Amino acid sequence: MVKVLIADKNYLSRVALELLVGELKGFDLVPSVCGDKADLINQLKLSKPNLVIADSVALGINAVELKQICSKFKKTNFLIITEALPKNELSNLLDSGITSYLLKECDKAEIMDAINSTIKDQKFICGKIVSILTSAPELTVTNTLIKKIGCDGMHVTERETEIIKAIAEGLSNKLIADKLNLSTHTVNTHRKNIMQKLGVNNTAGVVMFAVKNNLLETNFSF
Repeated sequence: MVKVLIADKNYLSRVALELLVGELKGFDLVPSVCGDKADLINQLKLSKPNLVIADSVALGINAVELKQICSKFKKTNFLIITEALPKNELSNLLDSGITSYLLKECDKAEIMDAINSTIKDQKFICGKIVSILTSAPELTVTNTLIKKIGCDGMHVTERETEIIKAIAEGLSNKLIADKLNLSTHTVNTHRKNIMQKLGVNNTAGVVMFAVKNNLLETNFSF
């Protein structure tokens, strides 16, 4: 039996997630958490869940604290679901040791896919999060972007997550290769695979598509 702990201060979010998990065979809910970091840690120690579905932001847990929690409870997989956050905060959360990450506007099918993937220790990330992370550093993400970019989730490997973060930092293939101790060819292959998942040919394609469709604010126009 897979033990699931839901942690969120929002009552409706907790109930909705409890109902979704209740539809899954072989999953058992442990008492939910609606408090703060201390409450989450106490319940983790008590219940020893296999999976935590949490809104770390609502619980007041920052990326550094979340990393400490993930490190302490290594046998637990974490699926974080939050409202849209700034690019740097998204990047920090992905670097905290969590397994998967969704936005709260994701639909039922995507949440179910994320749960099933996460419990298998497979990363699952909302498509909107990847699109935000791969936009150019000089561009400002707007609410319009959040609403219009596709939300379909995608399975990504650990290495692809690293590449995505490096792209978000504006690094070239060579700099990414140096940073991750890879060959430039390998980085280029990973980048192409990521772009294919986004439905474009390269990083520039993502940026141009977003700008031309008024999904991003910039200091220049076409």
